[in-house]
Amino acid sequence: MQDSKHIIELKYLTKYYKGSSIPAIDNLNLSIDKGEIYGLLGPNGAGKTTTISILCGLFGPTSGNVFIDGMEYHHSAEKIKNIIGVVPQEIALYPSLTARENLTFFGHMYGLKGKELKNRIEECLTLFGLEKNAHRRIKTFSGGMKRRINLIAGILHKPKIIYLDEPTVGVDVQSRNVILEHLKNINKEGTTIIYTSHYMEEAESFCSRVAIIDKGNILTEGKPQELIASKKEYTDLESIFLNITGRALRDE
Repeated sequence: MQDSKHIIELKYLTKYYKGSSIPAIDNLNLSIDKGEIYGLLGPNGAGKTTTISILCGLFGPTSGNVFIDGMEYHHSAEKIKNIIGVVPQEIALYPSLTARENLTFFGHMYGLKGKELKNRIEECLTLFGLEKNAHRRIKTFSGGMKRRINLIAGILHKPKIIYLDEPTVGVDVQSRNVILEHLKNINKEGTTIIYTSHYMEEAESFCSRVAIIDKGNILTEGKPQELIASKKEYTDLESIFLNITGRALRDE
């Protein structure tokens, strides 16, 4: 049974991909509290995407247990999918449809309809400064605009938990600021955020707690400022990251 304090618990989670003798995740134990902004950080191939994919229900672990909001994933997958939102790294939109048409489609997928859906779409478009571009096709949007619509698609149904995989990659400073500020506001309203990024400075200021993962194991975990203060050679989150994961290139 999951601790009521934790909205997510992973217990002894292991994942082997077919044909590999090395686990992508190796006996991982992880607890995330309700209302946290939790950063899952690591180099390429560390196990971040595998962990997020299991949390999203894209595939199951080889062994171990996943508890979401007090429910074991294996037994309550459909209920869990209704309370999570996913914002993938790749832009998951239909380029030939307009912004509003895309959001209507995704809203229907989450069970929203009618006036409720229409009002929610207009609310989010206005919130992210896109109301004047709602009629335009996604293929005409800038990278930052696509990122914002990608994010809206994942939060339309007001999920309890949002998984963000590199939500600000490749966007301009203004779009990044808008995205992060609105995510902070969503978090203040009670939504738990699980976030991956290669931007250490961003993670340091955005996350309430972080874990640095490599080779499927958590190497360190804690509040960014407390981790930085733990050793004199640590000056920021990036220096911690490089110290414990090494400086060798990680090509996927």
